[in-house]
Amino acid sequence: MHLDYKCNLGTAPVHGGHGKIYLVADNRILVISYGNIGTSEPEAEVFFGPGPGHVAEAEIIGLSVSTLGSTIYINVKNRGLFAYQSRGHLLWSVEPVLYQFGYRQGCRKNLTNCYFASVPLLDHCEGSIYISNTEGELYCLSVRSRYFRWIQDFSSLDKNFTITLGNNGHLYVTVPAKALVLALDVFSGNVLWQRSIGPLSKVDSAPVVDSNGWISIGSLDGFLYSFSPTGVLKKFSRMNAENSIIQVGPFLDCSGFAIYSSQIEMEGKISHTIGEYTVVSAIQPKAALFTMLVPATGSIYWSESYPGHVSTLFSKSDLSQFVMNEEILLAFLAASSQKLASSCSQERTKLVSVYTGNERAIVLFLLFESALLLILIGLVRFCCTFWAKEKLKDQGLGSFLDNRSSLPLNQL
Repeated sequence: MHLDYKCNLGTAPVHGGHGKIYLVADNRILVISYGNIGTSEPEAEVFFGPGPGHVAEAEIIGLSVSTLGSTIYINVKNRGLFAYQSRGHLLWSVEPVLYQFGYRQGCRKNLTNCYFASVPLLDHCEGSIYISNTEGELYCLSVRSRYFRWIQDFSSLDKNFTITLGNNGHLYVTVPAKALVLALDVFSGNVLWQRSIGPLSKVDSAPVVDSNGWISIGSLDGFLYSFSPTGVLKKFSRMNAENSIIQVGPFLDCSGFAIYSSQIEMEGKISHTIGEYTVVSAIQPKAALFTMLVPATGSIYWSESYPGHVSTLFSKSDLSQFVMNEEILLAFLAASSQKLASSCSQERTKLVSVYTGNERAIVLFLLFESALLLILIGLVRFCCTFWAKEKLKDQGLGSFLDNRSSLPLNQL
């Protein structure tokens, strides 16, 4: 369909449920009702921002849509985070600096030019929103209010990092400049573990998390790094890592258990370290290898090269009319008819406890608390009965009851 606005190529459209798609175009948010295409109703309308013929001055950094609560969260540069109902009613808004209980929260080290700098990330399980600012701080907010649950400062590592939501009570932070992956507890924001990886190709490199809770990311050193929920590392490489790179992040298979990754073989690759940074230089690519694997088990289910069988798959389809790259190829492979049926039927998600301490000690502590509570209930009941009897004696009712109990004896 034709739009009167220029779409923002850096922001992907977001499915909003109920036959609606939200996208950013010319610093506006358009809502497209694809159920209305071909009817007399408007196919697209401006949801946020000025109407046609007006200039949009505010830059929209990103948006997220909660299909459960029919709420749209919009991050506007230098203005803050806005929560709107799907009908356009403003629920709340918040800036990166907030005064709560007499204390300033957010932008602790620098108030100048400090604003929310990432796309709001929704956690439907916990009812939270995660967003970062330009000063290296990560925020956790409630989806229902404008108040901060916690703020974690990562500026000592770097001000630029990516956020990835886990499925086991974890939140992952990737710091490309330092080649680090950190696992955070979603309830407190505390760091559970920190691991080093190889150099990354982009400042916005982000991993993926599969249904087993494993987090995977590719590196320029030619390895695919996969970490378990507890931080156990597995490294995968189908080619000689010395002459290959992985510059595109992996994609999840439709099953959720497997991932697609691409490894590029180079004619020559040189790595050298400058201070804390590793620089990778390569001449030109020779071939690409696309692989489908399950990080939790290490099983390889599918692997094809390009040029080769993969190129014939796309040359026989309408995709031959488009300019292709690794990322587009991986996206189409992940969305194709190639499914990991075996993983859906055989693999089982390993349940990961949210407790990081001794589970037996926690259970014993809960049993002790329960026993103590029962004892307290018994003591309270005894005290109430005792005090009630004492009160009756003070009111002279004790002798009345004694006389009443002796009446049958006197009659006899």
